[in-house]
Amino acid sequence: MKRILSVHRAPEKHWVGDGFPVRTVLHSKMDGASPFLLLDYAEPIRFEPSDKPRGVEEHPHRGFETVTIVFQGELEHRDSAGNHGKIGPGDVQWMTAASGVVHEEKHGTEFTRNGGTFEVAQLWVNLPAAHKISPPAYQELKNENIPVVEMPGGGSARVIAGDFNGTMGPARTVIPVFLWDVSVRAGSRLDLPDPSGSSAIVFIRSGSVRLNDTEEAGALELAVFAVDGEGVAVEALEDSKLLVLGGEPIDEPVVAHGPFVMNTFEEIRQAVADYQNGVMGTLAAR
Repeated sequence: MKRILSVHRAPEKHWVGDGFPVRTVLHSKMDGASPFLLLDYAEPIRFEPSDKPRGVEEHPHRGFETVTIVFQGELEHRDSAGNHGKIGPGDVQWMTAASGVVHEEKHGTEFTRNGGTFEVAQLWVNLPAAHKISPPAYQELKNENIPVVEMPGGGSARVIAGDFNGTMGPARTVIPVFLWDVSVRAGSRLDLPDPSGSSAIVFIRSGSVRLNDTEEAGALELAVFAVDGEGVAVEALEDSKLLVLGGEPIDEPVVAHGPFVMNTFEEIRQAVADYQNGVMGTLAAR
């Protein structure tokens, strides 16, 4: 099995805009994180009804992808590539910013009006240099189109991206990446397929587990594994929900500045200039 490199406790919450109270549970400086740059998790929180959508106003991205998973609640998206969509419980938005996108993310109209429980995760996936200035792309993956693999002993995996024992997720990825939304019942054991040469990360949304028969991890903790070895064993100590991700590491310099992630400082300066000069476009009409 893959060796456990580290286990991290989630930091304190901070607000992104006025709609996302998140914990940044993964960042690019962690050993074994590549090709991922960031994982923000907004744990379940109650929002009261409002007459104004909460969220994040217009902002740019270049050089990576954003993957947004809605567990509870509703989000609406609008961007400069002409995309406008709404995702609800179980849905996933996969936005490849690449050469540059301006977008906004806000609570959905019905959720804003009625209020309710909100739970969302957003993952940033790096792009190799050869794809950082490719045309942007957008995928809206509905819950009913995401396959579910039932597992012996109790548990299931929603396969958003990548191959889970022969079941392929619907997401089209630029580089080899897997992303699974896993539920496991207390007392059961799962052997998660993860090939040698791929990163592997397990985030515990709720519950507690024993990993590779040695390390215990609980709610809001994240375990990072080495790329060598194959597979990760998970034993549920109680009913647990996990986000499992991994992919082909990108062995290139990472230079980040806010919403831009490139390979050199000069590329960052160019990204800032392009955004300021309107090269990344303007938001689509509502």
